[in-house]
Amino acid sequence: MKRKVLVIEDNEQNLYLVKFILEKHGYEVCEARDGREGIEMAVTVKPDLILLDIQLPVMDGYAVAKIIRTQPGLAQVPIIAVTSYAMAGDREKTMAAGCTGYIEKPINPDTFMEQVEQNLPPPGA
Repeated sequence: MKRKVLVIEDNEQNLYLVKFILEKHGYEVCEARDGREGIEMAVTVKPDLILLDIQLPVMDGYAVAKIIRTQPGLAQVPIIAVTSYAMAGDREKTMAAGCTGYIEKPINPDTFMEQVEQNLPPPGA
């Protein structure tokens, strides 16, 4: 069975690239383009992993992560911030909001899957 990854990203090019890489590696990809839609999708699809942009319309990624952490069945789902916020303190801020990992944009297609899979629990865990 394919593992599900929810990608919450409003930029079409970033979304296309992430989706392409994940699908090439056998993952099922669900998409959301703003924070509120991301929360609704997370509750509905119960993904194995969430890739979350921080700079989103409607609701930023920090708020999204905090809300997802309160939803039944989603508290343990890994959330990786995929963001261009790379200043001192940004990684800590994403972790404090409930993210379990952090990948800087622009993503490197050669190392992206390795970074993703470091944060993904083994199947059935």
